[in-house]
Formats: sequence, structure tokens, C-alpha cells
Amino acid sequence: MYQALYRKYRPQTFDEVVGQRNITDTLKTQLVTGKLSHAYLFTGSRGTGKTSCAKILAKAVNCLHPIDGNPCNQCAACRSIDSGACMDVLEIDAASNNGVDNVRSLRDDAVYTPSEVKMRVYIIDEVHMLSISAFNALLKIIEEPPEHLLFILATTELHKVPVTILSRCQRFAFRRLTPEDIAGRLNYAAYQENISIDDAALRLLARLADGALRDGLSLLDQCASAAQGNVTTDAVYRCLGLAGERNTAQMMQACARHDSKAALTLFSKLYAEGKDLAAMLNELSTLARDLLVLKTAPDVGNGLISGICTDTEIQTLLPQLTAGELLRITTLLQQTTAGFNRSANRRIDAELCLMQLCEPSLNMDVQALNARLSRLEDKIAAGNFTVALSPQQFEEEAPPPPDDADAPPVEQSAPQSVPDDGFWQTLVEKLRAELKPPAKGFFTLSETAPVHGALQGNQVTMYAASDFIKQMIDKPEVLQIVREKASAIAGRPVLARVALQGEQAGEDKFKQLLEFGSEHSDIIHINR
Repeated sequence: MYQALYRKYRPQTFDEVVGQRNITDTLKTQLVTGKLSHAYLFTGSRGTGKTSCAKILAKAVNCLHPIDGNPCNQCAACRSIDSGACMDVLEIDAASNNGVDNVRSLRDDAVYTPSEVKMRVYIIDEVHMLSISAFNALLKIIEEPPEHLLFILATTELHKVPVTILSRCQRFAFRRLTPEDIAGRLNYAAYQENISIDDAALRLLARLADGALRDGLSLLDQCASAAQGNVTTDAVYRCLGLAGERNTAQMMQACARHDSKAALTLFSKLYAEGKDLAAMLNELSTLARDLLVLKTAPDVGNGLISGICTDTEIQTLLPQLTAGELLRITTLLQQTTAGFNRSANRRIDAELCLMQLCEPSLNMDVQALNARLSRLEDKIAAGNFTVALSPQQFEEEAPPPPDDADAPPVEQSAPQSVPDDGFWQTLVEKLRAELKPPAKGFFTLSETAPVHGALQGNQVTMYAASDFIKQMIDKPEVLQIVREKASAIAGRPVLARVALQGEQAGEDKFKQLLEFGSEHSDIIHINR
């Protein structure tokens, strides 16, 4: 019968345990010197070696011929424990045996001396799943166990274990394995199994394992079966339903360019190929996270970068997105992925997420506005904020002062009124010479200018293209300069106000309605 790789290559001695040298050396020293504790608590994330070390420790304390703290794996005691036939070494799953009756039964059996080996060992996996009453029942025997009894508790959620239990155990914290440690073990297993795997695929599987060697071996097992023994990066992407680094980089490029069409087209292609939606968004989120780390901490080491994309792709994307945009992208992707479990249609959720990533204007929350403002600030700081200038110059130069100091002063003429059709052009030219960025950049003479204006009686109204632009120019210091320049051009005191372009359409329709009423005054009476 075929045996899974994570079971076949489970370490059998402390020296074979990967990435936990500080723990294994301590346990070996205790075994050699005979200074063993009566209870151990192994904590850490999944797949880091907690259960494997517990089984090795159970063999080592009962081994007839130990070798420098390691079990020999050859004696009768080691073989019996490995086969699961030893009745004195019991592995208990607390997730399914979490009641007080189960613990009482264990406590009653624990007082009997072992029949086959030197010490009776209880390995309680996922101990945090025990109920409060079960923990209370276990407390007394852990505090004062018989000399022949050893408890080894393992958990992934240390905060759920009562402090009364913690204080009676020696605690060992298992760390997440580095990608290098995982890749080395996967390479060894692939060599032993005659699996052809390239270095890029090894690094990819090590990254996907996320610090858990067991997960890495399971992924290698799955990909080797699908690829028939020749594992490449493309084979890993196909087998696991991942988008891949190239597609992920292209998707982020589309978001940076605000190109919804390109993003949705690529998404549709990947969806048709059977790529997992959650995996695609997670890859995009990981890339956004890497870019954000490099933006905020440029000198960070490679240890903090996931490596989901090549260095060339990272350096190409980095200047195209601001920190505010990357923060918004990461948050939105995480929120969408978290909502998949209760979603009626994951595809629609993912597509809406991509649309919001490409079109920040679709979402007017604080984070979206901050992302748009940060992009604008970066453009201004880099000098890339360009505006279209009119070739005509409307500002007249003042006459030069006379050469003769005794000559009579030149009589200044009063300001001349400018027609409405040329008023806005003249005002824009004067404002551009007086205002400072960023307000200056909104006043242009192009057809797509973010601000348009008109003189109506004794008031100039500036119509902003968006609420964000309205907030940027509707400030006392800006309005003061507009009033001064507009009054100088019109030759009379002029007020200034800011409105949205939608309000302009409403005012135009109201003006048309008044004109219609005036033309038909015989049947329509207007109260002004």
C-alpha cells in the first residue's frame, strides 16, 4: 500500500528533525544526563515537528540502546512503539476525547506500572481542545505523577491552555521553518523517490508550505503524482490551481494602470482554466504586501519578501503604485477573500473586487480617497503633474516707468471689463501665475480641465469635476486670490464660489426653464 510522503519521511531521531535545533539539543542533553521533566508542552504552528518530537522522546526514554540521546530504532522497545503495538505509549487526540470521563479513565490507568517498557508515556495532541472540567481532572496527576509516568502535551493554540497546566510543564516553542529548510528536506525526499524537480519548483513549494514541512511534503506528493515524476513550476501552478507569478504581475500591472478591461480579461482567462479564485486573490494580496513592505522599508532583507514574483517584476511594479494604493489593495483583497465562505457567487465578488482595484472612484471611502491623493502627491513631488497651456497670452504687461523723473505721471486707465467668453481664459492665466500647487494644477484651459468657470453677474462660479477637487480649491486662501483677480479683470467687485459640475447642469436647466417662461408669459406667470 502506498504511503504518503509526509508519513514516510517523518523524522525518527532528534538529529533528523528540521529547523528545531535549539529544542532537540535540549531534549538530548536531558536524556543523556537523566534530568527529564515529568511533563512537556510543545507549542507552535502546524507541521513544525511537535508530534514527531513527542514520538521520538517517547522512544528515547524507553530505548534499550540509546545513541547520544537519540533512540536506536532497532531494539524491541523502539520497534514496538513505532508499530503502535506498545500499550504503554498512548497517543490521544484531545479533539475527539475531550470530556472529563475520558481524562478520568486516563488518570485511573496511569497509576499502573508499564508492562512492556520502562516508562508509560501519554502523548495528548491538540490539548487545548479539552474542556475545563477535563483540564481540572488532569491537573492533579500532572502535578504529582508516578515516577514511571511521562506526559507530552502538544497544541497549536497556547492561549487556550489554562495557566495551571502551563505552570506544571516544561514549555518548548516550535518555530516556523524557513523556506530554505523546507526546500532542503523536499529535495532530499524527491531524490529518494526519484522525482525530478527543478530549483524554481522547489522554492515555490517551500514558499507555499508557509513554514510547515508536512504541508510541503504533501504538496510535493500531489504535484509529483500529477506531473508523473517531472515537477516544474508550470506543473505546480496547474496542479494546485494557482495563477502563477507572471499572471499575478500582469494583474497588478492592470490595477496600477487602472485598466479594468485588461484585469477582467486576464481574470476571465484564468477562471476558464480552472484557477482557484481564493488562491488567485491570495497571490495578488501577497504581491501587494511585498510591494508595500518594499515601499515603507526599502532596505528590508529578502527574508521579509515572499518571492511570489521575480526581482525584475517587483522593480517594474514598485514605482507604479503608492503606499496608500497598496494598503487599499491589500485591505480590499483580504476583505473579499474573507467573505468567500458566505458568498452566493464567488466569481461576481472577485470581479467586483478587481473593478474597485482598477477604478478607485467607484469607492468613496476614506481609504480610496487617501489612495487617490497619495498618487497625486507622488506625481507633484516627481514633477510629473503636467497641464495643458493655451498658446494665447491674455495677461498684459504694465507700461515701463518713464526715464525722466520730472515727467508728469502717466495717467492710469480704469480696468476694462472683459466679455464673458474671454473672462475665464484670462482668469485662469492670472490664477496659474499666482496660485501654488496643488491648487494651481487644477486650473487649465484644456477641454478636459478639472475645473471650469463662468462669470454670472457679480459672481464667478467654479465648477469642479469631483468632490475631491472641490475640497482642494474651496479654501479661503484660494477663493481670496480668485476674488482679487476676477475683480481686477471685471472692473468691479466680484464674489467667488465653488460647485460641482452636476450642479452646473441643474443651473443650466433652471435658466432654460426661466427663459421658456419669459417667452410664454401670456400663459405662465413666474414669481421671482
